[in-house]
Amino acid sequence: MNEQRILEELLALLEANSVTIRAEPLGGSGGGLCTVKGEPIFFVDTQAQSADVVAICAEAVSKVVDIEKLYIKPQVRQFIENHSNQIT
Repeated sequence: MNEQRILEELLALLEANSVTIRAEPLGGSGGGLCTVKGEPIFFVDTQAQSADVVAICAEAVSKVVDIEKLYIKPQVRQFIENHSNQIT
């Protein structure tokens, strides 16, 4: 499974958990998860490398979604687990 397909799966998980997805040019930082007026929003930086965006998205999923309670494709689950272990 390529990065783009993993990113699509991750974004779908966020949307299914009431996170609004916004694609914006943010200077290449990759974007991230934030809360605006009590609503969670995940910003996808349209100027960032896809590897950066997918890693940041995996971190956001690990914060928002209880992945132990959902069926997630094995490759996507492994990607989330690999990137959530890097959170300090």
